[in-house]
Amino acid sequence: MYSEKVMDHFMNPRNVGEIEDASGVGTVGNAKCGDIMKVYLKIENDVIVDVKFKTFGCGAAVATSSMATELVMGKTIEEALKITNKAVMEALDGLPPVKVHCSVLAEEALHAALWDYATKNNITIEGLEEPKDTDHHDHGHDEEDEEHHA
Repeated sequence: MYSEKVMDHFMNPRNVGEIEDASGVGTVGNAKCGDIMKVYLKIENDVIVDVKFKTFGCGAAVATSSMATELVMGKTIEEALKITNKAVMEALDGLPPVKVHCSVLAEEALHAALWDYATKNNITIEGLEEPKDTDHHDHGHDEEDEEHHA
């Protein structure tokens, strides 16, 4: 059901933790399914020099958070904005359809952290939109689809 890369990032997630003096922090969640992601960015001269995450959720949520942090490390803000949930899924060699919402959350958490950075520094990042309140969004999660309900 899951690719080897998904299992690897779930069993050995990269960049777990938090950054004390983060340049930007983004938290997104889906109350219905229980996935919550928090992304911390350290940005210097418009480059992401460090990124950490904390995720509470299913294995796919952890794996997509881990891969998203790997994809943005060392990138400029502009490059990081171009990393979509599709890119995260492709880097993980795909996700089951019921888990695609996890990659969407990973993208939203990254964007929320960039928004926080822009707000703190009173700057505008071209192409970045204010984060939605993801608690009210259903990312295609049905309770029967969750591992802990199986």
